[in-house]
Amino acid sequence: MMMPRDTNAHGTIFGGVILSYLDQAGAIEARKLGCRHKVVTVAMDTVEFKQPVFVGDVLSFYTEPVHIGRTSARIQVRVEADRFETPGTRVPVTSANITYVAVGKDGKPVPIRD
Repeated sequence: MMMPRDTNAHGTIFGGVILSYLDQAGAIEARKLGCRHKVVTVAMDTVEFKQPVFVGDVLSFYTEPVHIGRTSARIQVRVEADRFETPGTRVPVTSANITYVAVGKDGKPVPIRD
């Protein structure tokens, strides 16, 4: 549930908060691909804020790998909001494509799947 601490000067949820959650959701999906290494974010493409998010909204994040390379993976993340003010209403609010690279202890790229 989105809280007042997450708002911007307009009273809606700050986009940076949503970006942080997008990044976490995408990284979890990248790790599910069988990667036993740390994954780092290298790019966020086509981030689209479709509708504002409000205090009280409950967000759901849906992830899907769209490309898996040797050391990287591109993950599509879609976000839907269950509106607090109108129970039963679910709307798409944000989407992004995020690229992650698997890195070893030395910080250099390693195969995403061993």
